[in-house]
Amino acid sequence: MGSIIVVVISFFISTTMAMGFENRSIADSVFAVKDSLNSTKIIIEQAKKPALSFSGYFDTYYFGNFNNPSTRDNLGSSGISRGFDRYVGQFQLGMVMAHMGYSYKNAELVTELGWGPNISYASYGSNPGYRFGSLLARNTSTSVFIKQAYINYKPTDKFTITMGQFGTHIGYEVIDAPLNFHYSINNTFNAGIPFYHLGLKGTYAPNENVSLMAGLVNGTDNINDNNRAKSFIGQIALTPAKDLKVYINTIQGNEANARANGKDTTSYFGIIDFSSTYQVSSRLQLSAWLMYGSLKGEYQGGRYSPTMIHWSGENLYTQYRLNKSLIVGTRLEHFDNSSGARPLLTNGLGTSVNSITLTANVSLADDTLILKPELRIDSFQKMRGPNNEVQPQQFVDSNGNFTKNSQTTLGMAAIFKF
Repeated sequence: MGSIIVVVISFFISTTMAMGFENRSIADSVFAVKDSLNSTKIIIEQAKKPALSFSGYFDTYYFGNFNNPSTRDNLGSSGISRGFDRYVGQFQLGMVMAHMGYSYKNAELVTELGWGPNISYASYGSNPGYRFGSLLARNTSTSVFIKQAYINYKPTDKFTITMGQFGTHIGYEVIDAPLNFHYSINNTFNAGIPFYHLGLKGTYAPNENVSLMAGLVNGTDNINDNNRAKSFIGQIALTPAKDLKVYINTIQGNEANARANGKDTTSYFGIIDFSSTYQVSSRLQLSAWLMYGSLKGEYQGGRYSPTMIHWSGENLYTQYRLNKSLIVGTRLEHFDNSSGARPLLTNGLGTSVNSITLTANVSLADDTLILKPELRIDSFQKMRGPNNEVQPQQFVDSNGNFTKNSQTTLGMAAIFKF
């Protein structure tokens, strides 16, 4: 089509010139058409050349905790009561993330490297010292980790094959600070679902309103597989209306460590979740995320459960744009781990928590710099003994005793995108 347009325009120019606008011969006009066609060919060839992209971000934060904990952190007795905003009363680093993409024709390489405490925490399963339930959150470093590294290949415009390490498809929230509206990640993401997978998946999008994904991965949050089994992952992504998006995700498999003889156990690990976003107006957005997990047997060396046990999370989000540079939002969450299936425990016992988060997003320098002031309240189930006596709670007080079942934090994060 582009070549036809060039020919028509060139013919028009040569005709008008022949009418007296310029004294040029028919041969000159023919050569002009040929030059135009050659220029079009050059443009097409340039589009086929390799394309390199580079981007990333850096985040830093300062938060205070109204409990004034002696440990100067938000981690609680479980060690994972908070994700990326773990420390209080001190200026802290988040992560420097560098994204590089390289594409040629229908193949693409995507790599993301991270430096800093938050990527160290998010890559906990790659730490040689990791054991299920170990408190690596208090031992993060500024070491470099691979956040994502995968190859995309598109045999057709509608089908993509992906192989490598990629972020999980499950959930509403993600690791990247600029992409999450709230700076702190919720308990459902932090303790309820995987962060990443290593494997192979295929995505088929028959049209702009439907996308289907299926694949096989080693499991969850591990570079090296802990058994011979592979886990199935899947996603159905729908856009049933112009301003409505719906996602249904799952992972199904066996996450138990292999026995000493190298053979697998018959354990089961599975998650199914639903998330949806509705753009009510140009200013208001509503979102919901529901997650349900199941476990039988053992998970990565954790305690053994002979019966099926479950955990769940329910989240509601609102975002309202006040002006071009300011958006305010809320997050309401209930996370239930009463069964003790996941590592978010209160002194080794199953628990549940209700959380409220209020966040503002202030965009500066054409959205290159984002400030996120945030207030968050976490209220855990109050622990009591068999005779209703008070037991050690989730959070530590200023004297180093676990007397607090709730905590309130207030602070701000700064995120610079490049």
